Amino acid sequence: MDPIREAHLCEPGLLVIDVAGFDDDTVLAFQASIARTWGTATAERTTRDPGQPGVRLRMYTDLRQVLKQTSPPERVLETGRE
Repeated sequence: MDPIREAHLCEPGLLVIDVAGFDDDTVLAFQASIARTWGTATAERTTRDPGQPGVRLRMYTDLRQVLKQTSPPERVLETGRE
C-alpha cells in the first residue's frame, strides 16, 4: 500500500487516523471500537488502491470528547475463573 498521507489539525486533541487492513470487516471493527470511546466521525465505506491488496479507512477523532459508557464493561474470563 502507498504511504499514509499526513493531515494537520489546528487544535490539540483532534486526531486523524488512517487505518489499513486486510478487509472491510477488520477496519470497520477497529473504527467501531474507537467510536465507542471517543467522539468520532465514522466512515461509511473503505477505499481500495487498484492493484494493491487490502483496504483503507480514514476517520477523525476528538480525544477531548470521551463518551459516557452506555453499558457495563464485559467481564474478562481467566482460565478456569470468571
